[in-house]
Amino acid sequence: MVIIDLRGRDLVLLPPAGWEAISLDELRRRLFGSHLPERVAAQLARDRRHGFLRTLPIHLTAVKRALSLQGIPFQVAFEERPALPFLPALTVEARPYQQEALERWLAAEGAGVVVLPTGAGKTLVAALAIDALRLWTLVVVPTIDLLQQWRLALASMLQLAPQAIGLFGGGDKDLQPITIITYDSAALYPLELRRFGLLIFDECHHLPAPTYRQIALSAFTPFRLGLSATPERSDMAHLELEALIGPEVYRRSPEELTAGRYLAHYQEIRIEVTLPPEDQQRYAEQRAIYRAFLRRRRIAIRSPEDFQQKLIFLSARDKEARAAMRAWREARHIALNAAAKYEQIEHLLKRHACDQVILFSEYNQVVDEISRRFCLPSITYKTPAEERQLILERFRSRQYTKLVTGRVLNEGVDLPDCRIAIIVSGNSTRREYIQRLGRVLRPKEGQALLYELVTSGTTEEEIARRRRS
Repeated sequence: MVIIDLRGRDLVLLPPAGWEAISLDELRRRLFGSHLPERVAAQLARDRRHGFLRTLPIHLTAVKRALSLQGIPFQVAFEERPALPFLPALTVEARPYQQEALERWLAAEGAGVVVLPTGAGKTLVAALAIDALRLWTLVVVPTIDLLQQWRLALASMLQLAPQAIGLFGGGDKDLQPITIITYDSAALYPLELRRFGLLIFDECHHLPAPTYRQIALSAFTPFRLGLSATPERSDMAHLELEALIGPEVYRRSPEELTAGRYLAHYQEIRIEVTLPPEDQQRYAEQRAIYRAFLRRRRIAIRSPEDFQQKLIFLSARDKEARAAMRAWREARHIALNAAAKYEQIEHLLKRHACDQVILFSEYNQVVDEISRRFCLPSITYKTPAEERQLILERFRSRQYTKLVTGRVLNEGVDLPDCRIAIIVSGNSTRREYIQRLGRVLRPKEGQALLYELVTSGTTEEEIARRRRS
């Protein structure tokens, strides 16, 4: 009989009596034959002091399957399916696509990624999964702001008191049968993961990051649900989501759900601005410095990874590369922060004086300048948590009808009444574009509008094209 247990951060296998002296290779052969995947077998190691085998908790299902196929009896010494001590009761009726997403996920044995646009109700898909399995559940979210948002949403959907759902992160360490935790806290406290039978990863594209992937590796449960509007990553690490969570089991685009009237109809409007002659000259000079360096060194930049590896890393030790990097930054700053954009912002704010409007900028200094010029509330990464929460509450209640922010509100924050978004500047990633579009797509009366302010004759035109593609 093999005993499977958890010790420290590892899954351990205690082999039958008398097998302790067998070599590691022979022990693997006797226990698993050829039934254990090579990548899992390679991570099986012997404990130096006690002789039992150690591996990552994520391999529990593969280990159990291989032992069964080999005909080796085993016993799991911990609770694999910790049941909720109460019965949740759904209070919201699922839309057809949400129910279909749940069914696809269940058909994949409760392991996989669901891709839905922002505003399409990914939280309800999570509530459906909790209600279906009724296991201790850990929901992992990227920011502290989302802890309370998820708690209130799940409490409402599952007919629970908010206090019945634990929060872990931002100073809270309250573990309950249903708990919301930040990625940072989950990575810091991996031993807490073993309490739960279902893991839900909000904005799961964060998970493949080197630190966060340990969350998935340190949990034994096979029941994993990934949620994202844009799982793709420029470094291609999203390909690892299948190993960490499961395959993509369901996807719907904004266009599909807009056609079905589940999301607001929207229009994208591009507004071009021009640089004054002096800025055009300065922009051309800085771009010339940057391009000349690339030509001299025969460097081709085809992706963000190329830029990081071939220029940013090189600039740390190469004087010419540093000069080229400064020129690139200066040119980009000129293009993305053209003074004429402020005139367009003033015009759009007057046009939509009675609407909820959110403005996005790539640069926090521009956020501050817009806030100062137009007397608008602003949120950046520097905004204290209490002040940020107060601003968002007032925006939701329409005490504030305008809000300017940087990247910090790209993900997750629920702004259901906002109909107008203005991208003052942004990067070239489609993820950021979809996330910002999603801020105005939640169902509402009237058409949603997304304005893009683009400086003509600069690389910002290419940036805008790439984020739409």
